[in-house]
Amino acid sequence: MNHEETRITLRLPSDLHAWLTAQAKANRRSLNSEILHRIEGDYRAVVEGDESA
Repeated sequence: MNHEETRITLRLPSDLHAWLTAQAKANRRSLNSEILHRIEGDYRAVVEGDESA
């Protein structure tokens, strides 16, 4: 995976933001790390040919 970073502005519905924040806290991650973890998991599944993720 490319380690160059790009900043983006992300707008989320408040309930999704609250859920992600709670998940991040439960997983002892920052909100940014939680979002990356979830996106990278889906990305890997697609790259490996398992689009059921």
